[in-house]
Amino acid sequence: MTSLKEKVKIYPRHLLKDERGWFLKVITGKEENLPNSTGEVYFTCGLKGQKKGSHYHPQAQEWFTLITGNAILKLEDIKTHERLDIKMDAMNPQTIYIPRYVAHTLECDNNCYEFILCAYTDLLYDPQDTIPYNIE
Repeated sequence: MTSLKEKVKIYPRHLLKDERGWFLKVITGKEENLPNSTGEVYFTCGLKGQKKGSHYHPQAQEWFTLITGNAILKLEDIKTHERLDIKMDAMNPQTIYIPRYVAHTLECDNNCYEFILCAYTDLLYDPQDTIPYNIE
């Protein structure tokens, strides 16, 4: 008989920190027992005065939910250059779907020191699918 200790899997995680805040993947898509269609789940922290993101994906789609704080999600369709700013507030939670070819940048709003965002992406990380794109 298999023991509970043998059944349970513990996956060490690496918290990446820099002057903008931190980044933590909670599901990498490589864990055992995941369905084939799983992408990645991650959390990221942004600090006041810093930008997070500033890129787009030709392949991956993402879903963002703010966990703490307030942030402004700046979006730009890289083909049409249409812009959209969405105010996000953890006290009024919403999940924002970001399709392919839409650049995205997150910033703390003026009333916030930091935010924490939970994100899901439908594909495993591929650095060639993260294209830098500056939204002013």
